[in-house]
Amino acid sequence: MNSSQKSDEFYEKLKGQLYETTSWPAEYLYKFIVKSDIKKIALVETIFDNMGAVINTVESKNGKYTSVSVNLLMRDPDAVIEKYKEVAEKVEGVISL
Repeated sequence: MNSSQKSDEFYEKLKGQLYETTSWPAEYLYKFIVKSDIKKIALVETIFDNMGAVINTVESKNGKYTSVSVNLLMRDPDAVIEKYKEVAEKVEGVISL
């Protein structure tokens, strides 16, 4: 199984879980880990620009990584997954939690 198939399976499972556990539209909290590079952090923030997102960043103890939390109102699980895919596509080395 290649990484694309694993990724598709992951998103399908997440979509099902989100439909089962949440009434939509709903607030959703994204969490990402990126290397502490101002350009990468800004890129994550730009992806959620003009959406009314509340974004918080916390640098790791040694300063090598930064946690980026994004809280915003999403219309449905498909919209949630679209944003995960967009971040994964545009931000090199990002870890989605």
